[in-house]
Amino acid sequence: MNAEDKIKKLGIDLTHPAPPVANYVPAVSTGNLVYLSGKGPTQSDGTMMSGKVGSDLDINQGYEAARLVGIQLLAALREHLGNLDRVSQVVKVLGMVNSSPDFEDHPKVINGCSDLLVSVFGENGKHARSAVGMGSLPGQIPVEIELIVEVI
Repeated sequence: MNAEDKIKKLGIDLTHPAPPVANYVPAVSTGNLVYLSGKGPTQSDGTMMSGKVGSDLDINQGYEAARLVGIQLLAALREHLGNLDRVSQVVKVLGMVNSSPDFEDHPKVINGCSDLLVSVFGENGKHARSAVGMGSLPGQIPVEIELIVEVI
């Protein structure tokens, strides 16, 4: 099953990629790589999820925020490429978690995005990754994630 079919099977709506909030573009291609700008967790009503993981939000809510970010990344990627079946490999994920100073489970939060990518792209969705804590993120969003993919 290809990526576009998996998106349909999972019932994921990729028709509403969030526009940039400043002076940048959502994606840039160079060679066979696509670099996606950081995205935040846009909810189904169009608002951004907010809060600090470890104080306002628990790990499960952080995981869901990261999954929402993954959906936004996929939407931006599809808009840029025209079709997710062009993705040959998810290369790198950089996950930033807006967290309380004593929070230690950043990787568990970013798994929300990583698990989504593997469910869409299978083995080709497995990637290198960093999951780091931040003192704050724009708009007090709980998670921001960047993505690099290889395309054919």
